[in-house]
Amino acid sequence: MKVSAERIENSQVILNIEMEPEEVEDSLEAAYHRLVKKSTVPGFRKGKAPRVMLERHIGNPALLEDALGYLLPKAYKQAIEEQEIDAIAQPKIEITQEEPLIFKATVPVRPTVELGDYRSIRLEHELEQVTEEQINAAMEQIRQQRAIWEPVNRPVHFDDLVTIDVDGNTEEKSFLSEKEAQFYVARDMPIPVPGFSEQLKGMKKGKEKEFTLSFPPDYRNSELAGKECSFKVSVTEIKEKRLPELDDEFAKSIGEGYETLDSLREKVIANLTARAEERAKARFREKVIETTVNLAQLEYPPILVEQEIDQLLNEQAQRFQGGRRGLEDYLKSTKKTEEGLREELHPVAVERVESSLVLSKVTEEEKIEVSDSEVDAELETMAQDVGEKAKELQEFFALPAARNSLERSLAARKTIEYLLRIARGEAEEQEMVVLPQSPDEEHSP
Repeated sequence: MKVSAERIENSQVILNIEMEPEEVEDSLEAAYHRLVKKSTVPGFRKGKAPRVMLERHIGNPALLEDALGYLLPKAYKQAIEEQEIDAIAQPKIEITQEEPLIFKATVPVRPTVELGDYRSIRLEHELEQVTEEQINAAMEQIRQQRAIWEPVNRPVHFDDLVTIDVDGNTEEKSFLSEKEAQFYVARDMPIPVPGFSEQLKGMKKGKEKEFTLSFPPDYRNSELAGKECSFKVSVTEIKEKRLPELDDEFAKSIGEGYETLDSLREKVIANLTARAEERAKARFREKVIETTVNLAQLEYPPILVEQEIDQLLNEQAQRFQGGRRGLEDYLKSTKKTEEGLREELHPVAVERVESSLVLSKVTEEEKIEVSDSEVDAELETMAQDVGEKAKELQEFFALPAARNSLERSLAARKTIEYLLRIARGEAEEQEMVVLPQSPDEEHSP
């Protein structure tokens, strides 16, 4: 076997491996002995057919495919050991010549990270001011939540809540039939079909109406897309929203010790201010990480981004009922492909990969470590959060791989806090501590 190695961009090495004819022949002979035992060749007992007859029966390509399935991985393993290549993922293998057999292996190797002068980063912690408009909007939201629906004796208006009996048919086939269904009559409502709310507007209680609407060509249900539908609707009740007055009595109705509208307003302002502070912290954190990454020189194999996209897809699948099947149904309903979704996720994956690589390098550079007691303390906090599932959590993190993963997560958190202190201009000599994880840090690299 002859091997040559060439380092190329993006932390990859190309191995050109030429096999000796004797090695290929030995591999073909071994493939023959494997396949003849499970092949039935006419005129021969199983396992007794000569090689030439087996090749005639299954074809030479099948024999070669089996041989290469064993030969190439073995040759690749020997080659990276000879060349002392530290591969971090499976290679991409391509046969470039059959006689003599030559194949090329593109091998992803460890990324290289050269940090910039991150210790000189200084950034302003900008806090947004809570505006009167935001306060009024929050007060109005509380008011809307306390609204009541009262029956009215008038035709249907937009923003009414109506009770209807409805039948919908397309091409003599029923697709909708409900009695006493409640429907919010909103302008431009797309369900059950665009234009439905507009048809209800002006109807009176106890009256019936028939009308025809068309489903959009891109309707999520392909069986209905572009078809006409005949509706028969009768209105049995019409209700409108009654909003309470914003006064002291309204504040008292909220509970929680509010005696006046001013006290409720003060609480709203405090909540808005707290949320503004959390958003400012999150933006500051993101800006510090982004600046640190931008100062660094990175080179890494594309496979890391592909693996991160796989992780993002798995995370998305977990959010759907049915997991992976739910994600497939979502893609079908939105007329997207998994390939298209992977392209959408690519920038996010790149950001996550680069952030992870740079933070890991800072951790290494600053010799940031996590003690066993810190890991135990974090596990104790997590156990309190999960309640009855604490035992399952403890059993899971008793596994070395799971505990190591948690340790890396804590190290990343300590590293980020260190960078935040630098950016704020605080003394770097301060003792490193693991801060409680905020919601914004749940997906930190």
